[in-house]
Amino acid sequence: QVQLVESGGGLVQAGGSLRLSCAASGRTFSNYDMGWFRQAPGQEREFVAAISWSGGSTYYADSVKGRFTISRDNAKNTVFLQMNSLKPEDTAVYYCAARFLQSKAAVTSVEYRYWGQGTQVTVSS
Repeated sequence: QVQLVESGGGLVQAGGSLRLSCAASGRTFSNYDMGWFRQAPGQEREFVAAISWSGGSTYYADSVKGRFTISRDNAKNTVFLQMNSLKPEDTAVYYCAARFLQSKAAVTSVEYRYWGQGTQVTVSS
């Protein structure tokens, strides 16, 4: 089992920044690919970003490319999502997710086995 706990959400004005963190426990963190997803009210959960077990490969949804950066610190069992130039349409509950490392990138929610409880991000206009 892998336990994931997100933090860092909040209310920010459009154009502002937030940094989300996801602390993992339970298994060897460096054995897991990590992802961030988000879900707005009435919408399906959507992919935001993913990072490979080593941190050597990253992937982004087109809607956040150039504004968001995913990173990880395997020594601290933590994955981060730096969000800049935030827009009202970024408002959602953000979830981190984990899956045992594989060679192919995972950009859909069904590919991830473990999920955090989510953290709310609200961007005001």
